[in-house]
Amino acid sequence: MVTAADAGPSDIAGKLGIEPGMIVQELGYDTDVDDQVREAVEDTTGEEMLDEDAQEVIDLVILWFRDGDGDLVDTLVDARTPLSDEGVVWVLTPKTGRDGHLQPSEIAEAAPTAGLSQTSNATIGDDWVGSKLVPPKKGKR
Repeated sequence: MVTAADAGPSDIAGKLGIEPGMIVQELGYDTDVDDQVREAVEDTTGEEMLDEDAQEVIDLVILWFRDGDGDLVDTLVDARTPLSDEGVVWVLTPKTGRDGHLQPSEIAEAAPTAGLSQTSNATIGDDWVGSKLVPPKKGKR
């Protein structure tokens, strides 16, 4: 059995859909984030993650979010603003039973209000779970 500690950077990056050259923004950084996840992203993209002050068009946002971090809808709207049309937001929250755990229903309710759709979930590291959120697909003209 492979544990999160045994998973290599490409395994974590693969779960998140990270590819070389992607522009990744990190929001909600604090001392409790999983450095293995951060290193996997930066090793795979070949770049450091951008912070909340970034002005670039973003391919993927990693949002570390805990219960008590504020209004999730507002945070998701802010995260969505610099996203490319095919951009993705991964909301990473502490696993069940850990401080700051967020109920999955809270993410499911906040996503559509922020103009995003939840597509999948994944265990990301030893202490975090992720929910993948995407903007709605553009209709054909």
